[in-house]
Amino acid sequence: MLFRLSPSTVVKRAAAQPTVQFRGLVLGIDPSLRGSGFAVLDYRSSAEVRIVETATLKLKSAISQIECLGAIGNQVEDFIDQHALLHVAIEQTIYVQNFQTAQILGAARGAAIAVASMRGLPVFEYAPLRIKQAVAGAGRASKEQIARTICSLTGTDLGQRFDESDAAAVALCHAFTWRGV
Repeated sequence: MLFRLSPSTVVKRAAAQPTVQFRGLVLGIDPSLRGSGFAVLDYRSSAEVRIVETATLKLKSAISQIECLGAIGNQVEDFIDQHALLHVAIEQTIYVQNFQTAQILGAARGAAIAVASMRGLPVFEYAPLRIKQAVAGAGRASKEQIARTICSLTGTDLGQRFDESDAAAVALCHAFTWRGV
């Protein structure tokens, strides 16, 4: 069907495209300069989800910020090299009152995003509230609630490794909500 906007402009309505639910491996990242969480999730359906690998990158305060960013990039590269990832999902920076903290979090995210992008992987960003809502059903869910939900959905108990369970939640949020064409 055609719509006329003006005598010289004609717009064609796009035909509805079918959407496809995500299936495959996604790397979830919970970024932080000194304690980033990573999780590779294999998503086939909401009933068939498993965690393939997780890690927390803990970096000591004696290591410079530049070295930390390099370590984050190396960790992302290792996951890309070891797994046939289709997508990377990362948590967006939350609102912080301290400008310097926001800069550091942004740099940590940038280190991870840059590597994935340079390797040709699509990167998707999700707000913390959206992640918690998609995974636990409540935008204000605690870290313990997220970890318990991840365990019940995947069968993997990450215990008190909250950076890893948060990363798994980012990946799971992506698998639940992404729709491609």
